[in-house]
Amino acid sequence: MRKLWMALGCAWLAVSAANAQTEEPPYVPETDPVVVRKLDEWQDWKFGMIIHWGPYSQWGVVESWSICPEDEEWIGRKYPKMSYFEYLQKYQALGKTFNPTAFAPEKWAKAAREAGMKYLVFTTKHHDGYCMFDTKQTDYRVTAPDVAFSKNPRANIAKEVFEAFRKEGIHAGAYFSKPDWHSDAYWWNYFPPRDRNVNYDVKKYPERWNQFKQYTYNQIEELMTGYGKLEILWLDGGWVRPLKQQTKESLSWSKTLPQDQDIDMGRITKMARSHQPGLIVVDRSVHGPYENYRTPEQQIPEKPLAYPWETCMTMANSWSYVPDDKYKPVGKLIHNLVDIVAKGGNYLLNVGPGPDGELHKEAYTTMKGIGDWMKINGAAIYGTRAVAPYKDGKVCFTRKKDGSVYAIYLLDEQEQLPATIVFKGLKPARGASLQLLGASGKLVWKTEGATVTVHIPEKLRQQAWNHAVAIRISAVEKV
Repeated sequence: MRKLWMALGCAWLAVSAANAQTEEPPYVPETDPVVVRKLDEWQDWKFGMIIHWGPYSQWGVVESWSICPEDEEWIGRKYPKMSYFEYLQKYQALGKTFNPTAFAPEKWAKAAREAGMKYLVFTTKHHDGYCMFDTKQTDYRVTAPDVAFSKNPRANIAKEVFEAFRKEGIHAGAYFSKPDWHSDAYWWNYFPPRDRNVNYDVKKYPERWNQFKQYTYNQIEELMTGYGKLEILWLDGGWVRPLKQQTKESLSWSKTLPQDQDIDMGRITKMARSHQPGLIVVDRSVHGPYENYRTPEQQIPEKPLAYPWETCMTMANSWSYVPDDKYKPVGKLIHNLVDIVAKGGNYLLNVGPGPDGELHKEAYTTMKGIGDWMKINGAAIYGTRAVAPYKDGKVCFTRKKDGSVYAIYLLDEQEQLPATIVFKGLKPARGASLQLLGASGKLVWKTEGATVTVHIPEKLRQQAWNHAVAIRISAVEKV
């Protein structure tokens, strides 16, 4: 009988996948003019920080996923030979011993500002359900009386983080996980969890699902009313969605029969914006009216996208803290930033604080390296939009709203600035002036057919230039 049920389940998933949307649904433009203006501002910011942090940092394991009974090779448990329920108990107990005595968000915020980051997305709650804010909906929170850090005057971590970043002039946004693996209204303890999804029949137990919907609504309202100005609500856990919005991709995440996990995003969004007018809502991967921008993860699209988007990526290898994590070179991150911005996107770069509340030293040195470059070249990044042909060889292009264009030449590691920078695809207008950011004086240039050649004086070539250089073109010919 069990084999028959498994066969029927596999057949149902196959049929559902066949009937699901196979192509990416179209982007649904926002209609609220206040949100539209905020989205335009957000596209000017270009560069932000996302922070994944929670009690799991004490073990140095992946955030939340080690308690999900889904992919044994991927989740990498701290105690692989331990039974699941014993492991779950130990994992959840980490919340009580969480005590980041070196927590000083001002230091993170200062480093972010100096790196040129303009906005923040902070994990108020990840899938494991542990709340890094003072919610009244559950005791599974950092401010609960039995938590080691709860007596600290800065125990309401999310509030402290948001305030510290806003003081540095950085826009604040809240990451919030729609699924909650600690909530008895999502993973009901009457049944064992089978995968990342709700573990009971929503149709059979609608009152429990309604309980979860209200729980989610209440927590988001707490964030929207008690944590100052928030400009982005960044919702993760895209498998929590209406059944009609399932896609072939989202169905592939399930090991169980798909269910109608509709949490009423319309009601949540209306409430959130009543408290935070103009709020950008990002219901990640659930393409529709509540996904104001899309968020490719750990990848950069091959070409520009026709809607607002943001690449979210780790600064090191992991989203959460790993003691010996390896950081990407500064040059690589700057090249990523230039590539993303040239294609019209934003770059959201992740750091994972350790159990004491401190970042890796490499996080600070990496951000300083990015900031040193941005201080010279930020004008080619901020407030720009994509302009065809976006990239030609080692040259990327960005466009300001005043019509000026930046040609950004990507330097290889240890490469000296060449005597000429050559590109095709756009031409400076007659009489246009070209200037290398970080240097004085105008550059000599010429066109031959479709080719533009910019000459770099020897005295500039002898200076130390790192990662990339940007040339401002005052005006270009109209195509």
